[in-house]
Amino acid sequence: MSNVETDPVEMRCGEPAVDGRPAVGPGVDVLSARDVPLGGPRAMSVRRTLPQRARTLIGAWCFADHYGPDDVTRTGGMEVPPHPHTGLQTVSWLFSGEVEHRDSLGSHAFIRPGEMNLMTGGYGIAHSEVSTPRTTILHGVQLWVALPKEHRNAERDFQHHVPEPVRIDGAAIRVFLGSLAGAASPVRTFTPLLGAEITLEPGAAITLAVDTTFEHGLLVDSGQVRVAGTPLRPAELGYVRPGIDTLALENTSDGPARTILLGGTPFEEEIVMWWNFIGRTHEDIVQAREDWEASSDRFGVVEGYPGNRLHAPVLPNATIKPRGNPPRSQLRPKGTS
Repeated sequence: MSNVETDPVEMRCGEPAVDGRPAVGPGVDVLSARDVPLGGPRAMSVRRTLPQRARTLIGAWCFADHYGPDDVTRTGGMEVPPHPHTGLQTVSWLFSGEVEHRDSLGSHAFIRPGEMNLMTGGYGIAHSEVSTPRTTILHGVQLWVALPKEHRNAERDFQHHVPEPVRIDGAAIRVFLGSLAGAASPVRTFTPLLGAEITLEPGAAITLAVDTTFEHGLLVDSGQVRVAGTPLRPAELGYVRPGIDTLALENTSDGPARTILLGGTPFEEEIVMWWNFIGRTHEDIVQAREDWEASSDRFGVVEGYPGNRLHAPVLPNATIKPRGNPPRSQLRPKGTS
């Protein structure tokens, strides 16, 4: 699901997290989510953990929305008309439900639990997302990846991947981007990345070999999980800095625990995020918005959606500033709390 807030403000990169908790284990920061209503009397709300003041990106991952489980008879499900993107890749992953995707590249695909859709919208792309009539409970994550400067105008692309689960020590791991636990995804990205669903049986504990150059974020969907000794509650994200070669996870709850593990090499560039656009300057965002409102060929046309496209919100009456992660000098040294 894309960002369909009716009054977006720089993705709130510069505001503190709601109910944030300090780190209580070595080298792990706990980022709490904030609830974001997407507008409309029956529209869904999401729990957003990226971006926020404490952390704008994890690797090139710059946006993480976690939604559901939602009864679509109550919320109306997902109904996102054609809308634009620039400067990013969107990654969709479901726990339950089914979503129909159409884009201006001509792609028409469905996504179901355990499957990934990745769409590249560098210079410009448009797409729609609609939960199907077969959906009763909608539950999943929507993630964005920032494109590096040299690829920020990449051509439109769409990839669909169904990873086979890897089972080790009471855990099922589905690697949809990058490599982990002996599994590797064939999906193309523009920076080194890791994306995986990890489900842990009650009481299960695993230690995973990870790339020492990566920073990692573990988002908890259900259950109580410890990452590197730090407890995480549902909807919290534990951030682990680079420099480790193993990552320990433990399910401390009585039922299964489901998590999403994200990782990548630190993304050193500053970015501007507003609505569904990523750029490097305020002027990039202004131009993208103007092009979309003018029905420019930049974004193309989504064929087959039975309705009108979304209009862009009004820009804020202020310059949208580039943001990156806090300077490393401001980060706590590894091993301190």
